[in-house]
Amino acid sequence: MDPLRQSPSPGSSRPSSPRTPPCEMFDYVGIEAVLDQLKIKAMKMGFEFNIMVVGQSGLGKSTMVNTLFKSKVWKSNIPNLGTPTPQTLKLHSVTHIIEEKGVKLKLTVTDTPGFGDQINNDKCLRPLDIEFLQRLCRAVNVVPVIARADSLTIEERETFRQRIQHNLRSHCIEVYPQKSLDEDTNDRILNSKIRDRIPFAVVGADREHLVNGKCVLGRKTKWGIIEVENMAHCEFPLLRDLLIRSHLQDLKDITHNVHYENYRVCRLNESHLLPQGPGWVNLAPTPAGRLATPQSSKVCQQAQDDAKDEAY
Repeated sequence: MDPLRQSPSPGSSRPSSPRTPPCEMFDYVGIEAVLDQLKIKAMKMGFEFNIMVVGQSGLGKSTMVNTLFKSKVWKSNIPNLGTPTPQTLKLHSVTHIIEEKGVKLKLTVTDTPGFGDQINNDKCLRPLDIEFLQRLCRAVNVVPVIARADSLTIEERETFRQRIQHNLRSHCIEVYPQKSLDEDTNDRILNSKIRDRIPFAVVGADREHLVNGKCVLGRKTKWGIIEVENMAHCEFPLLRDLLIRSHLQDLKDITHNVHYENYRVCRLNESHLLPQGPGWVNLAPTPAGRLATPQSSKVCQQAQDDAKDEAY
């Protein structure tokens, strides 16, 4: 354990900030029971998680979502050869309740049917992808992946990854986890390792196969079994750890506290609900072709509360 993060022993005194004088405790109070209360409340209420998958038909989006949560969350609907390619005119969402060891998760998965099906990317980001990501990264957390990574050799996979990373940097597309939101040294070290591996090279599979006497999720080919959770075969474990096991709550917090608040303030500014002057703010980069607003260090809290419903 990091000695800097060790909890003080019972009865010890420690100021909470440089301005707070030390307070001597004479006996056990039970403040730590708040953690138990929060856990009980969270178990009762459950959790919500929204995820949108974007990509061409046939890339395995449905299988990836099913593999991610080890459930039949999404049913694949690939059009036949004689069927016209659908256009992305509206989003398609499904919601399921997933329960594991008493913890309930309300999962909503949104698909974009027909997105870019008639455009060839030729192993690079298409102009459609760049324009889409530039807009999307200002509104939600973006986690890019290399789909069907089993169709690439290790060398091709790394070359593709470096090319995508270069495209993201050159077009100022920030993906999750964002450097500007690293809170401390530990977060910076962990997130830097994650950013080096993005986009993750993943393989999805929702069927189990027997490998060395053990049932594993994988895809069967004439060369053998591609194990989904084997790091020697693909990087799906890294994607699952990021989205569920280590950063799920952080994803939700950033979406609510950063992306939504930026969106809300921009809508308030556009609606002229804040007076032009010291009340105007610009928390996010202004998209091209839109009116920029002067920067300010503070937003009138009363104006935000009164106009809360207008943000939608």
